[in-house]
Amino acid sequence: MPKHPNLETSHVMRRAEELIGASSNRYRITVQVANRAKKRHHRDNFDDYEDSMVKSVMQAIVEMSDELTEPEIIGD
Repeated sequence: MPKHPNLETSHVMRRAEELIGASSNRYRITVQVANRAKKRHHRDNFDDYEDSMVKSVMQAIVEMSDELTEPEIIGD
């Protein structure tokens, strides 16, 4: 049973590949995802640090991928 049923690993991996493919610099997009996840993590104030950080990274990837496919979404 997956820990995050709403964010399946294969779905997040596909979204991450889309982000990397659309970016001209893999390092920069990785740092952007990490920064967004860090902001989300601090804002949400979770109890279980490791699990919440993974969840924050997964959510950041999905959000940023959505922003690529739906430019009307305003990102952080």
